[in-house]
Amino acid sequence: MRFDLASIIDVREKAELVKRSNLSGAVILTANWISIFLIYFLVTIFPNVLTIAVAFILLPGRQLGLSVLMHECAHKTLFKSDWCNNFFGHWFCALPVFNDLHKYRDEHMIHHRGVGTSEDPDLGNYESYPIEFASFRRKVLRDLTGRTGMRSLGAILFFTKEKELETSSSKRTYRPLLRIIVSQFSLLLIFANLGAGWFYLIWVAVFMTTFMLVIRVRQVAEHGGVPDLYDPNPLKNTRTVDAPWWQRFLLAPNWVNFHMEHHLMPGVPCYRLRSFRQKLKKSGVLNEVPNFLGYGQLIEHVVVT
Repeated sequence: MRFDLASIIDVREKAELVKRSNLSGAVILTANWISIFLIYFLVTIFPNVLTIAVAFILLPGRQLGLSVLMHECAHKTLFKSDWCNNFFGHWFCALPVFNDLHKYRDEHMIHHRGVGTSEDPDLGNYESYPIEFASFRRKVLRDLTGRTGMRSLGAILFFTKEKELETSSSKRTYRPLLRIIVSQFSLLLIFANLGAGWFYLIWVAVFMTTFMLVIRVRQVAEHGGVPDLYDPNPLKNTRTVDAPWWQRFLLAPNWVNFHMEHHLMPGVPCYRLRSFRQKLKKSGVLNEVPNFLGYGQLIEHVVVT
């Protein structure tokens, strides 16, 4: 059975939790891009093997940060303005990481309707967990060698569909692909005008390799090896990881680690999920929910040695 949120969150508290802010959204989006360009300057001012290795460690979390903000804009929660959610979520969050906000929104809403059932379209990402160490190692190798990235990029670039506003039907179109190409070329031009267009190659290489591993960890952290993947109650089919700040920076930016809270109330902006979790803790509803204090503990749970 589904969880009755009204029993612990009153109308006033709910209104406060779902309050959106254009200023908060702008600050968070700006901070994400500043962190990307700080990594760019580190690598281009000190171009060597060490700084490039650092980029392959730090950039995946920044690309995930953009993906998380795309996710927020898909729910129309990052900004108060729907126009801001659609425009900035598409051009400044989704397209730079080879995605399309409108296509993602359609598919992600199906996930929210189907989570906890066999109709969840994302089941393939986590239903097999816990898994053997050998199997997990093979998945990690596929990620780090670019095989997962090639498959993901192919799915994004060549199987795009877009809704027709007038008919609400779906048709195959090249418009999402063209927008991605424009966005990626714009990134290349920006880096080139700053004096190091070759950094764009690092951007793509990170997306194809370490970013795929970070995405895998995020997906497994959210729904893999949960108490009951086929229970409609988010307390059982979804997980939050109370990770330290440095793990959140690398693997769970923009409060994406509070995924259980997101499924309990999708209308809560990412910058209010921590407050929501505190309310849940005080209410006692999390007393029987397994608590994970970091992604190392999570991996130990979902990978059988």
